[in-house]
Amino acid sequence: MFVCKLFAVFVLFVSVNGDCGVVSKRDWDGLTPVHVDYLPRPVDLVIIQHTVTSKCTTDVRCTEIVRSIQSNHMENLGYWDIASNFIVGGNGKVYEGTGWLHVGAHTYGYNSRSIGITFIGNYNNDTPATQSLEAVKALLRCGVENGHLSPNYHVVAHRQLIATESPGRKLYNEIRRWPQWLENVRAIKN
Repeated sequence: MFVCKLFAVFVLFVSVNGDCGVVSKRDWDGLTPVHVDYLPRPVDLVIIQHTVTSKCTTDVRCTEIVRSIQSNHMENLGYWDIASNFIVGGNGKVYEGTGWLHVGAHTYGYNSRSIGITFIGNYNNDTPATQSLEAVKALLRCGVENGHLSPNYHVVAHRQLIATESPGRKLYNEIRRWPQWLENVRAIKN
């Protein structure tokens, strides 16, 4: 009986934390959150944004930027954790933020009902790397397959919900072509 329970806990841990090829917080040496709120799943809204930092193309540089973002969010802004659910590097890797289960702090008024995915870089200037776009598409497919995202989820740009240029013109132009794109956000807007 004990072995069965242990196996069930392991399967749950892997399906929640080790799925979708995401670089875990442990692997990028992230800090433990001060507090967490749980996100009801499946989620039907994905918000895309950018960091407006320099971009990264190597594992070392992307990890440095993700750690720096988390430190800024927690130490200077007083957040419980890094704001985004996932962060995407120009190296084509997705980094765990608050993840699939926890509420982020990425878009005021929408955090408790969405997944925030942030691309590292300034996409008013930078062109999104193909490998980064493909990594996010794979993450979203995996999110649906594992019950984190509703099969009929929608993708929106940060700028559609609050006054910001995020995710930058070049990334905005790219995600508007995705099949899950929601042009008219009136029905979901606060």
